[in-house]
Amino acid sequence: MHVASLVSIQSRRLWTCIFCVALAGVTLAGGILSAQTTTSLRLVSTAWPPFTNESGQPRFALDLVEAAFSRIGVTSTTAIVGAPAFTSSLLSGPFEGSAAAWKDPERERALLYSQPYLENRLILVGRRGEDVSAAAMGALNGKRIAIVEGYSYGDAIDVAGPTFVRTPREEDSLSQLLGGAVDYTLMDELVVRYITSNYPKESQARLQIGTIPLITRPLHLAIRRSVPDAEAIVKRFNTQILTMMVDRTYHRLLQLDWIRGDIDGDGIAEYVPRSDRVGSAPPQQAYAISSSPGTSKPNDGKSKFYVGGNMYSDWATIPRTYKVPDADAPDPGRATATLFTFKW
Repeated sequence: MHVASLVSIQSRRLWTCIFCVALAGVTLAGGILSAQTTTSLRLVSTAWPPFTNESGQPRFALDLVEAAFSRIGVTSTTAIVGAPAFTSSLLSGPFEGSAAAWKDPERERALLYSQPYLENRLILVGRRGEDVSAAAMGALNGKRIAIVEGYSYGDAIDVAGPTFVRTPREEDSLSQLLGGAVDYTLMDELVVRYITSNYPKESQARLQIGTIPLITRPLHLAIRRSVPDAEAIVKRFNTQILTMMVDRTYHRLLQLDWIRGDIDGDGIAEYVPRSDRVGSAPPQQAYAISSSPGTSKPNDGKSKFYVGGNMYSDWATIPRTYKVPDADAPDPGRATATLFTFKW
């Protein structure tokens, strides 16, 4: 079979999949949520920049959820509470759910969870030349690690060995590291990508960045089971996850050039660019929406690429008409300059 024919078949299958998923969101087993119905939800979250925060601050998870809600006739407001108050507010407080929640057995009894749509992946950052190969917190015995006060790191930091130094913000954690007050800082991969993308010279000269997530927690939309149409809302939200990767809502809201996500349902993530002008060479890195199997393997040019509405089996099969520079690409300093202010 010719490559062109194979690509055409793959593309038809992909869009058939997308159509069927979208159709499933209209009529659902367990309840129908009319496309004309407007539902308003009161949600709760802790502050975890850049995923959750007050309006006007970095809050990518909340922005993604609200974008999906806008497509299914749901509006929401999110109250930010301290980590100790989150679970009780979620389970017995005046709220109907959370736009960014982790799973645990207690919560699952009261809440319906969406598919994971993002992930907290915290990696080790040290000064240039330091060893950042630790695969677990226990390997950092005696080290001082900066973390942000108020973040819900979970049980992973309740281990013997490291000393955790709490700071007000990500910027302060980096300052403590560069000033020698701590040995390492623990940062989300998305924040680290902004630092390396927007301060390439400074980060290369002064930082050593780990590749192994020490904490990984998938993020879900969670709705209380007692909410009318809760199952329908969650199912229709799930249908938007695939669509938002394909139509590049993820790229726009997360301010990323390339993402990796399983958009054709084969269990292996594909590369998706922010535009159909992909440049002359395969991407050296892309942000994985999930660390599920198949999403984080290194790019060898043979992975699948979704470009121009078609799926291509590898980089070589992408037509040359797409392999041109993106003249409309954002300025390299666009993200960090507006979200974080790092002093070097």
